Amino acid sequence: MVYRDEGDYHRWIRALKSNIIDNPINTLKVALPSLIYVLQNNCVYIGSSNLDVAVYQVTYQLKILAAAMFTVTMLNRRLSRLQWLALIILIAGIAIVQLSQEESRKVDTHAQSPLIGFLAVLTACVLSGFGGVYFERILKGHNVSLWMSQVQLALLSMPIALVSAFIQDAEQIMEEGFFIGYDAYVWFLIVLQAVGGLIVAMVLKYADNILKGFATAIGIVLSCLASYFIFDVPLSGMFLLGAGIVIVSVFMYSGYPPSPPKSALQKAKESSNAASMA
Repeated sequence: MVYRDEGDYHRWIRALKSNIIDNPINTLKVALPSLIYVLQNNCVYIGSSNLDVAVYQVTYQLKILAAAMFTVTMLNRRLSRLQWLALIILIAGIAIVQLSQEESRKVDTHAQSPLIGFLAVLTACVLSGFGGVYFERILKGHNVSLWMSQVQLALLSMPIALVSAFIQDAEQIMEEGFFIGYDAYVWFLIVLQAVGGLIVAMVLKYADNILKGFATAIGIVLSCLASYFIFDVPLSGMFLLGAGIVIVSVFMYSGYPPSPPKSALQKAKESSNAASMA
C-alpha cells in the first residue's frame, strides 16, 4: 500500500486514519469476517475431535455448496444446472483425493460424540460460505482498497489471536516470552500464510468464492503430487480417480459461465414485455 502511494508514508498514514479511525462502522463491517473465521476454526476443531477422519473429510466439503448458495442469495447471481452438478462432482472428487491420503487409524470412539461433531462441521461449512461471500461483497461493493481491507481485517484478528494465545499458553508466554519456538521455519510459514491471504483476497475481488473453491481443490491435488515427488508418498488408484473427477468438474463449471445479475432496467423491460404480450 505504501508502494501504491509512491512511497509517501504521510499519505499512507492519512489513508489509515481516513479509512479506519474516521470510519469505525465501516471498519467493523470489514473486520466481521475475522470473527466469523474464529468461530469457524473452533467448529472445525470440535468437529474433527468428534468425528472419524473419513466422515469429517467428506462432510467438511459441503462448505463449497454453502459458498455457492450464499453467492446466489447474497450476490444475486445465477448458476446453471450444469454448474450445480459440477460443484457436487467437485465435492466428491476432493473427498476421494483426501481420503486416499489418510492412513487408517484407530481412535477412541468412546470419547467422541458423532452428533455434536456433525453439527459442528455443518456450522463450520455455513460460516465458511457466509464469511467468504460477505468478504467478497465488501471487496466488490465498497470503495475501500484491497490492501486497506487487509489492514482492517488484521486490526481485529490480531487482538483475537492474542487473547486466544494467552488463554491457552499464558503461563509459558509469561515465563519464556511470546516468540518462544519461533525458528526460521515458523517465520517462513507465517510469511507464506500472509501471502496466501493476500492471494485469496485478490481471488475474491477479481473472481468469486466458487472459483476459489475450485482453486483450493486443484491445490489439494497438486500438494498430493508434490508429496509423491518430494517424500515418495505412493499415489493410489483412489487418488487418481479423485484427481480425474476434480479436473472434470473444473471443465464442466468453466464451460458454462454464470449469468450476471439482472439490472433494474433489464427487469423493468422484461416486465413491460410480459405485460404487453398478455
